[in-house]
Amino acid sequence: MNTDMKVLVVDDYKTMTKIVANLLKTIGFKEVVELNDGASALQALRKDKFGLVISDWNMEPMTGLQLLQECRKDAQLAKIPFIMITAESKTENVIAAKQAGVDNYIVKPFNAETLKSKVESVLNKPA
Repeated sequence: MNTDMKVLVVDDYKTMTKIVANLLKTIGFKEVVELNDGASALQALRKDKFGLVISDWNMEPMTGLQLLQECRKDAQLAKIPFIMITAESKTENVIAAKQAGVDNYIVKPFNAETLKSKVESVLNKPA
């Protein structure tokens, strides 16, 4: 797993971005960018090169699902691995995220081991 890539963490709850960023650094990622909404995340993704996006589902004004959909429509961003984090474990949400092209899904609360295994499964997936 390449931990030299830049990772984007998006959540409107600043404490959550800090927690995820710290967990990622514990795993070995050196460069983690934290943003608090989908719109600024989309701008950052279009400006810079990221190897992974970890986004909360429930955000305003652009949800994580909308961010994912925008990424998948954009030829430059379509291949970036995307992990959705949410407190929602409803089957229809998982299905909606899968249909939109999410690479993996984490339900809150989670620990470092869960995050690490999800990140590894996404980044070690054959292209």
